Amino acid sequence: MVIHPRRRATQIILVVVAFGIVSLILWNTNHFFKKFKEEERLKMQIWASSLSELNGLSLEEDPGELILMVQGNNKSTPMILVNSVGAIRTHNLPEEEAKDSLKIQQLIKKFGKQNQPIILSSNQEEDAVIYYGNSEVLNQLKYYPVALLLIIFLFATVIYFFFRTNKIAEQNRLWAGMAKETAHQIGTPLTSLLGWNELLKSEELNPQITREIEKDIYRLQTITERFSKIGSVPDLETRNLVEEAEKTLNYLKRRSSKLIQFSFHTDTDKVLVDLNPALFSWSIENLVKNGIDAMKGKGHIALNIEQHGQQVHVLVSDTGHGIQKGQFQEIFQPGVSSKKRGWGLGLSLVKRIIEEYHQGKIRVMSSSKEGTIMQIVLRKSQENLSA
Repeated sequence: MVIHPRRRATQIILVVVAFGIVSLILWNTNHFFKKFKEEERLKMQIWASSLSELNGLSLEEDPGELILMVQGNNKSTPMILVNSVGAIRTHNLPEEEAKDSLKIQQLIKKFGKQNQPIILSSNQEEDAVIYYGNSEVLNQLKYYPVALLLIIFLFATVIYFFFRTNKIAEQNRLWAGMAKETAHQIGTPLTSLLGWNELLKSEELNPQITREIEKDIYRLQTITERFSKIGSVPDLETRNLVEEAEKTLNYLKRRSSKLIQFSFHTDTDKVLVDLNPALFSWSIENLVKNGIDAMKGKGHIALNIEQHGQQVHVLVSDTGHGIQKGQFQEIFQPGVSSKKRGWGLGLSLVKRIIEEYHQGKIRVMSSSKEGTIMQIVLRKSQENLSA
Protein backbone atom coordinates (compact mmCIF):
# COMPACT_ATOMS: atom_id res chain seq x y z
CA MET A 1 0.00 0.00 0.00
CA VAL A 2 1.33 3.45 -0.94
CA ILE A 3 1.16 6.28 1.58
CA HIS A 4 0.57 9.41 -0.50
CA PRO A 5 2.88 12.34 0.34
CA ARG A 6 0.03 14.81 -0.36
CA ARG A 7 -2.11 13.18 2.32
CA ARG A 8 0.75 13.32 4.81
CA ALA A 9 1.37 17.00 3.99
CA THR A 10 -2.34 17.78 4.50
CA GLN A 11 -2.28 16.14 7.93
CA ILE A 12 0.80 18.14 8.95
CA ILE A 13 -0.79 21.40 7.74
CA LEU A 14 -3.96 20.68 9.74
CA VAL A 15 -1.92 20.08 12.89
CA VAL A 16 0.09 23.27 12.39
CA VAL A 17 -3.07 25.33 11.77
CA ALA A 18 -4.78 23.83 14.82
CA PHE A 19 -1.80 24.60 17.05
CA GLY A 20 -1.65 28.09 15.56
CA ILE A 21 -5.30 28.75 16.45
CA VAL A 22 -4.90 27.48 20.02
CA SER A 23 -1.67 29.49 20.45
CA LEU A 24 -3.43 32.62 19.16
CA ILE A 25 -6.24 32.13 21.66
CA LEU A 26 -3.67 31.68 24.43
CA TRP A 27 -1.80 34.86 23.43
CA ASN A 28 -5.03 36.84 23.12
CA THR A 29 -6.21 35.71 26.57
CA ASN A 30 -2.87 36.64 28.12
CA HIS A 31 -3.00 40.05 26.40
CA PHE A 32 -6.56 40.59 27.64
CA PHE A 33 -5.49 39.68 31.19
CA LYS A 34 -2.70 42.26 31.16
CA LYS A 35 -5.00 44.90 29.67
CA PHE A 36 -7.68 44.21 32.27
CA LYS A 37 -5.07 44.41 35.03
CA GLU A 38 -3.88 47.79 33.72
CA GLU A 39 -7.45 49.10 33.63
CA GLU A 40 -8.04 47.87 37.16
CA ARG A 41 -4.95 49.74 38.36
CA LEU A 42 -6.16 52.88 36.60
CA LYS A 43 -9.49 52.48 38.38
CA MET A 44 -7.67 52.16 41.70
CA GLN A 45 -5.57 55.25 40.99
CA ILE A 46 -8.77 57.22 40.26
CA TRP A 47 -10.28 55.88 43.48
CA ALA A 48 -7.13 56.86 45.40
CA SER A 49 -7.23 60.36 43.92
CA SER A 50 -10.89 60.77 44.86
CA LEU A 51 -10.07 59.60 48.37
CA SER A 52 -7.31 62.21 48.61
CA GLU A 53 -9.76 64.88 47.46
CA LEU A 54 -12.37 63.68 49.93
CA ASN A 55 -9.93 63.65 52.84
CA GLY A 56 -8.69 67.11 51.92
CA LEU A 57 -12.13 68.69 52.22
CA SER A 58 -13.39 70.34 55.42
CA LEU A 59 -16.61 69.28 57.06
CA GLU A 60 -18.46 72.28 55.62
CA GLU A 61 -17.39 71.62 51.99
CA ASP A 62 -19.55 69.61 49.60
CA PRO A 63 -17.53 66.64 48.14
CA GLY A 64 -19.53 66.63 44.94
CA GLU A 65 -21.39 63.82 43.20
CA LEU A 66 -18.40 62.63 41.13
CA ILE A 67 -16.20 61.93 44.15
CA LEU A 68 -18.99 60.15 45.97
CA MET A 69 -19.80 58.11 42.84
CA VAL A 70 -16.16 57.00 42.43
CA GLN A 71 -15.96 56.07 46.09
CA GLY A 72 -19.24 54.18 46.05
CA ASN A 73 -18.78 52.26 42.78
CA ASN A 74 -15.63 50.35 43.78
CA LYS A 75 -17.22 47.31 45.34
CA SER A 76 -15.17 44.50 43.76
CA THR A 77 -11.49 45.26 44.45
CA PRO A 78 -10.31 44.19 47.92
CA MET A 79 -8.05 46.80 49.53
CA ILE A 80 -6.32 47.76 52.77
CA LEU A 81 -5.52 51.40 53.60
CA VAL A 82 -2.61 51.97 56.03
CA ASN A 83 -1.93 55.55 57.15
CA SER A 84 1.30 57.08 58.47
CA VAL A 85 0.56 56.14 62.10
CA GLY A 86 -0.29 52.51 61.25
CA ALA A 87 -4.05 52.76 61.43
CA ILE A 88 -5.76 50.29 59.11
CA ARG A 89 -9.00 50.54 57.13
CA THR A 90 -10.31 47.80 54.87
CA HIS A 91 -12.66 47.80 51.90
CA ASN A 92 -14.41 44.92 50.13
CA LEU A 93 -13.04 42.26 52.48
CA PRO A 94 -15.10 39.59 54.24
CA GLU A 95 -16.04 40.63 57.77
CA GLU A 96 -14.15 37.76 59.44
CA GLU A 97 -10.94 38.68 57.59
CA ALA A 98 -11.32 42.40 58.31
CA LYS A 99 -11.42 41.66 62.06
CA ASP A 100 -8.39 39.31 62.05
CA SER A 101 -5.19 41.34 62.47
CA LEU A 102 -2.95 38.39 61.53
CA LYS A 103 -4.96 37.79 58.37
CA ILE A 104 -4.72 41.53 57.54
CA GLN A 105 -0.91 41.39 57.70
CA GLN A 106 -0.90 38.31 55.44
CA LEU A 107 -3.17 40.07 52.94
CA ILE A 108 -0.93 43.16 52.92
CA LYS A 109 2.02 40.96 51.86
CA LYS A 110 -0.12 39.13 49.31
CA PHE A 111 -1.57 42.31 47.80
CA GLY A 112 1.90 43.87 47.68
CA LYS A 113 3.07 40.98 45.47
CA GLN A 114 0.00 41.11 43.23
CA ASN A 115 -0.02 44.87 42.60
CA GLN A 116 2.27 47.80 43.32
CA PRO A 117 0.84 49.75 46.30
CA ILE A 118 -0.53 53.26 45.70
CA ILE A 119 0.76 56.06 47.93
CA LEU A 120 -1.49 59.05 48.61
CA SER A 121 -1.27 62.19 50.74
CA SER A 122 -3.88 64.52 52.25
CA ASN A 123 -4.19 67.08 55.03
CA GLN A 124 -5.44 64.55 57.56
CA GLU A 125 -3.52 61.45 56.36
CA GLU A 126 0.06 61.95 55.24
CA ASP A 127 1.81 59.26 53.20
CA ALA A 128 -1.01 56.70 53.45
CA VAL A 129 -0.59 53.49 51.41
CA ILE A 130 -3.28 51.52 49.61
CA TYR A 131 -2.65 47.79 49.19
CA TYR A 132 -5.11 46.22 46.79
CA GLY A 133 -5.58 42.75 45.38
CA ASN A 134 -7.05 41.35 42.21
CA SER A 135 -10.80 41.47 41.81
CA GLU A 136 -12.79 38.25 41.63
CA VAL A 137 -13.10 38.57 37.84
CA LEU A 138 -9.35 39.04 37.45
CA ASN A 139 -8.64 36.06 39.71
CA GLN A 140 -10.84 33.88 37.54
CA LEU A 141 -9.32 35.24 34.35
CA LYS A 142 -5.74 34.43 35.39
CA TYR A 143 -6.54 30.71 35.33
CA TYR A 144 -7.62 30.83 31.68
CA PRO A 145 -4.05 30.54 30.30
CA VAL A 146 -3.48 27.48 32.49
CA ALA A 147 -6.73 25.96 31.22
CA LEU A 148 -5.71 26.69 27.63
CA LEU A 149 -2.29 25.11 28.18
CA LEU A 150 -4.08 22.03 29.48
CA ILE A 151 -6.30 22.06 26.39
CA ILE A 152 -3.20 22.28 24.17
CA PHE A 153 -1.65 19.35 26.00
CA LEU A 154 -4.81 17.25 25.68
CA PHE A 155 -5.15 18.28 22.05
CA ALA A 156 -1.55 17.26 21.35
CA THR A 157 -2.11 13.94 23.11
CA VAL A 158 -5.20 13.20 21.02
CA ILE A 159 -3.35 14.13 17.82
CA TYR A 160 -0.41 11.94 18.80
CA PHE A 161 -2.58 8.89 19.46
CA PHE A 162 -4.57 9.58 16.30
CA PHE A 163 -1.47 9.54 14.11
CA ARG A 164 -0.01 6.61 16.02
CA THR A 165 -3.20 4.59 15.54
CA ASN A 166 -3.36 5.67 11.90
CA LYS A 167 0.25 4.61 11.37
CA ILE A 168 -0.34 1.23 13.01
CA ALA A 169 -3.45 0.72 10.85
CA GLU A 170 -1.43 1.55 7.72
CA GLN A 171 1.29 -0.89 8.78
CA ASN A 172 -1.31 -3.59 9.44
CA ARG A 173 -2.80 -3.07 5.98
CA LEU A 174 0.69 -3.18 4.49
CA TRP A 175 1.52 -6.44 6.27
CA ALA A 176 -1.83 -7.92 5.28
CA GLY A 177 -1.18 -6.97 1.65
CA MET A 178 2.31 -8.49 1.74
CA ALA A 179 0.95 -11.68 3.31
CA LYS A 180 -1.71 -12.04 0.62
CA GLU A 181 0.84 -11.37 -2.10
CA THR A 182 3.17 -14.00 -0.57
CA ALA A 183 0.34 -16.52 -0.58
CA HIS A 184 -0.35 -15.68 -4.22
CA GLN A 185 3.32 -16.08 -5.19
CA ILE A 186 3.62 -19.44 -3.39
CA GLY A 187 0.60 -20.75 -5.25
CA THR A 188 2.32 -21.03 -8.66
CA PRO A 189 5.34 -23.19 -7.66
CA LEU A 190 3.09 -25.18 -5.34
CA THR A 191 0.90 -26.23 -8.26
CA SER A 192 4.05 -27.22 -10.15
CA LEU A 193 5.25 -29.33 -7.20
CA LEU A 194 1.96 -31.21 -7.18
CA GLY A 195 2.48 -32.07 -10.84
CA TRP A 196 6.07 -33.19 -10.30
CA ASN A 197 5.03 -35.38 -7.38
CA GLU A 198 2.43 -37.12 -9.56
CA LEU A 199 5.15 -37.69 -12.16
CA LEU A 200 7.42 -39.24 -9.51
CA LYS A 201 4.66 -41.65 -8.54
CA SER A 202 4.55 -42.94 -12.10
CA GLU A 203 8.30 -43.65 -11.99
CA GLU A 204 7.78 -46.49 -9.50
CA LEU A 205 9.87 -44.88 -6.78
CA ASN A 206 9.65 -45.80 -3.12
CA PRO A 207 6.05 -44.78 -2.12
CA GLN A 208 7.35 -43.47 1.20
CA ILE A 209 9.25 -40.71 -0.65
CA THR A 210 6.20 -39.40 -2.48
CA ARG A 211 4.07 -39.63 0.66
CA GLU A 212 6.53 -37.44 2.57
CA ILE A 213 6.61 -34.99 -0.34
CA GLU A 214 2.81 -34.89 -0.27
CA LYS A 215 2.90 -34.07 3.43
CA ASP A 216 5.24 -31.15 2.84
CA ILE A 217 3.14 -29.96 -0.10
CA TYR A 218 0.07 -30.11 2.13
CA ARG A 219 2.03 -28.13 4.70
CA LEU A 220 2.82 -25.46 2.12
CA GLN A 221 -0.84 -25.35 1.16
CA THR A 222 -1.75 -24.80 4.82
CA ILE A 223 0.79 -21.97 5.13
CA THR A 224 -0.54 -20.39 1.94
CA GLU A 225 -4.08 -20.57 3.31
CA ARG A 226 -2.98 -18.93 6.56
CA PHE A 227 -1.32 -16.01 4.80
CA SER A 228 -4.25 -15.55 2.45
CA LYS A 229 -6.61 -15.11 5.44
CA ILE A 230 -4.62 -12.34 7.11
CA GLY A 231 -6.58 -9.10 7.06
CA SER A 232 -9.92 -10.73 6.30
CA VAL A 233 -12.58 -12.45 8.40
CA PRO A 234 -12.07 -16.21 8.02
CA ASP A 235 -14.88 -18.75 7.67
CA LEU A 236 -15.47 -20.99 10.69
CA GLU A 237 -16.32 -24.66 10.31
CA THR A 238 -17.61 -27.14 12.86
CA ARG A 239 -14.62 -29.42 13.47
CA ASN A 240 -13.44 -31.98 15.99
CA LEU A 241 -11.05 -29.94 18.15
CA VAL A 242 -9.30 -33.07 19.46
CA GLU A 243 -8.50 -34.28 15.95
CA GLU A 244 -7.28 -30.86 14.75
CA ALA A 245 -5.04 -30.32 17.78
CA GLU A 246 -3.55 -33.82 17.67
CA LYS A 247 -2.87 -33.55 13.93
CA THR A 248 -0.92 -30.32 14.42
CA LEU A 249 1.04 -31.73 17.37
CA ASN A 250 1.97 -34.89 15.44
CA TYR A 251 3.25 -32.83 12.52
CA LEU A 252 5.46 -30.76 14.82
CA LYS A 253 6.63 -33.89 16.63
CA ARG A 254 7.89 -35.50 13.43
CA ARG A 255 9.87 -32.39 12.53
CA SER A 256 11.33 -31.55 15.93
CA SER A 257 14.48 -32.67 17.69
CA LYS A 258 14.54 -36.07 19.37
CA LEU A 259 15.48 -34.22 22.55
CA ILE A 260 11.93 -32.86 22.73
CA GLN A 261 9.34 -35.17 24.28
CA PHE A 262 5.70 -34.70 23.27
CA SER A 263 2.58 -35.85 25.06
CA PHE A 264 -1.10 -35.49 24.22
CA HIS A 265 -3.97 -36.05 26.63
CA THR A 266 -7.71 -35.54 26.34
CA ASP A 267 -10.73 -36.52 28.40
CA THR A 268 -12.80 -37.09 25.24
CA ASP A 269 -12.25 -38.34 21.70
CA LYS A 270 -14.57 -35.78 20.16
CA VAL A 271 -15.57 -32.23 20.98
CA LEU A 272 -17.04 -30.05 18.23
CA VAL A 273 -15.99 -26.42 18.00
CA ASP A 274 -16.57 -23.75 15.36
CA LEU A 275 -13.09 -22.91 14.14
CA ASN A 276 -10.91 -22.22 11.14
CA PRO A 277 -8.60 -25.26 10.87
CA ALA A 278 -5.69 -23.42 9.25
CA LEU A 279 -5.64 -20.56 11.73
CA PHE A 280 -6.28 -22.73 14.78
CA SER A 281 -3.41 -24.99 13.72
CA TRP A 282 -1.24 -21.89 13.36
CA SER A 283 -2.09 -20.86 16.94
CA ILE A 284 -1.13 -24.29 18.37
CA GLU A 285 2.04 -24.29 16.30
CA ASN A 286 3.10 -20.87 17.61
CA LEU A 287 2.51 -21.88 21.23
CA VAL A 288 4.44 -25.14 20.80
CA LYS A 289 7.36 -23.44 19.03
CA ASN A 290 7.52 -20.76 21.74
CA GLY A 291 7.68 -23.55 24.32
CA ILE A 292 10.50 -25.28 22.40
CA ASP A 293 12.44 -22.00 22.22
CA ALA A 294 11.95 -21.46 25.96
CA MET A 295 13.37 -24.94 26.63
CA LYS A 296 16.33 -24.24 24.29
CA GLY A 297 15.61 -27.36 22.26
CA LYS A 298 15.41 -29.86 25.13
CA GLY A 299 12.47 -30.71 27.37
CA HIS A 300 8.83 -31.78 27.42
CA ILE A 301 5.85 -30.33 25.52
CA ALA A 302 2.36 -31.38 26.64
CA LEU A 303 -0.98 -30.62 24.99
CA ASN A 304 -4.06 -31.32 27.10
CA ILE A 305 -7.73 -30.85 26.18
CA GLU A 306 -10.28 -30.53 28.97
CA GLN A 307 -14.05 -30.03 28.94
CA HIS A 308 -15.64 -27.55 31.35
CA GLY A 309 -19.38 -27.29 30.76
CA GLN A 310 -19.99 -25.42 27.49
CA GLN A 311 -16.30 -24.58 27.23
CA VAL A 312 -13.26 -26.53 26.15
CA HIS A 313 -9.78 -25.69 27.44
CA VAL A 314 -6.63 -26.34 25.40
CA LEU A 315 -3.51 -26.31 27.59
CA VAL A 316 -0.04 -26.13 26.04
CA SER A 317 2.73 -26.57 28.61
CA ASP A 318 6.52 -26.64 28.42
CA THR A 319 9.44 -27.11 30.81
CA GLY A 320 11.21 -23.89 29.84
CA HIS A 321 12.63 -21.05 31.94
CA GLY A 322 9.22 -19.43 32.51
CA ILE A 323 7.77 -15.93 32.13
CA GLN A 324 7.86 -13.14 34.71
CA LYS A 325 4.43 -12.41 36.15
CA GLY A 326 4.61 -8.77 35.11
CA GLN A 327 4.89 -9.86 31.47
CA PHE A 328 1.80 -12.10 31.37
CA GLN A 329 -0.18 -9.47 29.44
CA GLU A 330 2.75 -7.74 27.74
CA ILE A 331 3.89 -10.81 25.76
CA PHE A 332 0.70 -10.68 23.67
CA GLN A 333 1.49 -7.18 22.40
CA PRO A 334 2.99 -6.81 18.87
CA GLY A 335 6.75 -6.33 18.90
CA VAL A 336 7.33 -7.85 22.35
CA SER A 337 9.71 -10.80 22.24
CA SER A 338 12.12 -12.47 24.65
CA LYS A 339 14.22 -13.76 21.73
CA LYS A 340 17.11 -11.67 20.40
CA ARG A 341 16.02 -12.16 16.81
CA GLY A 342 12.30 -12.39 17.49
CA TRP A 343 9.83 -10.02 15.86
CA GLY A 344 7.22 -10.38 18.60
CA LEU A 345 4.44 -11.36 16.19
CA GLY A 346 3.72 -14.97 17.15
CA LEU A 347 1.71 -14.51 20.35
CA SER A 348 0.02 -11.34 19.10
CA LEU A 349 -1.21 -13.33 16.09
CA VAL A 350 -2.40 -16.13 18.37
CA LYS A 351 -4.32 -13.64 20.52
CA ARG A 352 -5.98 -12.12 17.46
CA ILE A 353 -6.86 -15.51 15.98
CA ILE A 354 -8.33 -16.86 19.23
CA GLU A 355 -10.06 -13.76 20.60
CA GLU A 356 -11.17 -11.88 17.47
CA TYR A 357 -11.80 -14.70 14.99
CA HIS A 358 -12.92 -17.50 17.34
CA GLN A 359 -14.42 -15.36 20.15
CA GLY A 360 -12.33 -17.25 22.69
CA LYS A 361 -9.71 -16.32 25.27
CA ILE A 362 -6.00 -16.96 25.70
CA ARG A 363 -3.86 -16.31 28.75
CA VAL A 364 -0.80 -17.43 30.65
CA MET A 365 -2.37 -19.86 33.11
CA SER A 366 0.79 -20.25 35.19
CA SER A 367 4.54 -19.84 34.85
CA SER A 368 7.60 -20.55 36.97
CA LYS A 369 11.20 -21.66 36.56
CA GLU A 370 9.85 -25.20 36.00
CA GLY A 371 7.80 -24.19 32.95
CA THR A 372 4.80 -22.37 31.54
CA ILE A 373 1.19 -23.35 30.82
CA MET A 374 -0.73 -21.42 28.14
CA GLN A 375 -4.51 -21.75 28.17
CA ILE A 376 -6.92 -21.37 25.23
CA VAL A 377 -10.65 -21.26 26.06
CA LEU A 378 -13.21 -21.89 23.28
CA ARG A 379 -16.96 -22.42 23.29
CA LYS A 380 -18.34 -25.73 22.11
CA SER A 381 -20.40 -25.83 18.95
CA GLN A 382 -24.18 -26.12 19.23
CA GLU A 383 -23.90 -29.46 17.45
CA ASN A 384 -22.50 -30.95 20.68
CA LEU A 385 -25.95 -30.62 22.25
CA SER A 386 -27.63 -32.66 19.56
CA ALA A 387 -24.86 -35.25 19.33
